[in-house]
Amino acid sequence: MKYSNCLWMSPEVRTALKKNKPVVALESTIISHGMPYPQNVETALLVEETVREYKAIPATVAIFAGKICVGISKKQVKLLGKKGPAVHKASRRDLPVLLAKKEDGATTVATTLIAAGMAGLTIFATGGIGGVHRGGSMTMDISADLEELARTDVSVVCAGAKSILDLGLTLEYLETKGVPVIGYKTSHLPAFYCQTSGFSVDYQLNTPEEIADAIKVKRSCGLSGGILIVNPIPKQYAMPEETIQRCIESALIAADKQNVTGKAVTPFLLNHINTLTNGESLEANIQLVLNNARLGAEIAVAMCR
Repeated sequence: MKYSNCLWMSPEVRTALKKNKPVVALESTIISHGMPYPQNVETALLVEETVREYKAIPATVAIFAGKICVGISKKQVKLLGKKGPAVHKASRRDLPVLLAKKEDGATTVATTLIAAGMAGLTIFATGGIGGVHRGGSMTMDISADLEELARTDVSVVCAGAKSILDLGLTLEYLETKGVPVIGYKTSHLPAFYCQTSGFSVDYQLNTPEEIADAIKVKRSCGLSGGILIVNPIPKQYAMPEETIQRCIESALIAADKQNVTGKAVTPFLLNHINTLTNGESLEANIQLVLNNARLGAEIAVAMCR
């Protein structure tokens, strides 16, 4: 195998790929850094069950003992959940050192894209991607997720970019990098907890089959990079935009006062918002991830037809 020195795939995932069965990649920072224990473990296992329910194979990605693992066990999921933020949050820049030192790590969207590309997966479902942070035009604080989307032939299903970001600049950056943004049954960009952000997507497609066709054509034309597929949170779990914006502003002020920077910012903000909403934002987060897992599985199945 091309990446045998650093990549490990579970027998189930390896067999599925050989037999052209649908596989959906899943990230692991949502387990270690995105939710508190035990909801993080419960959600991760439920997401895997949901992917199976929709006739695809889940492949949760993480780093263990210096190997990029595609398709980890329930025991490993529980280990990540219990260790929580003590686990390294591994993005592209962290991979060489973590792998060389044979350490463990939870993979971000960017690193999960890398792993999925190495393994030959085409679909990855997550909650929300990173993007250009507020004030990014001055600070150049831009998530590695966007760069990886532009260079890796893996398409991402999400509920838009996290609403703590500058969504307008994030869309501009994706356009510059040539990443198509497709709305599933919507012409508007969802904003994670909210169904819409006030921004438009590039195209609206209404079936998993249409999305699968677009991915296949992009690949057959030799156009590098993935497609961002945005899937709004179900209406019954969506939160009022005014409520979320107030919470975000409060969280940003708290982060500034406590000098929270770098990779610690997003987990801090999400946790602060969860506290301010008395757990409502966590429930919304869980439901949107499950919703994306369903669509990811349906697209993966359509890709294999």
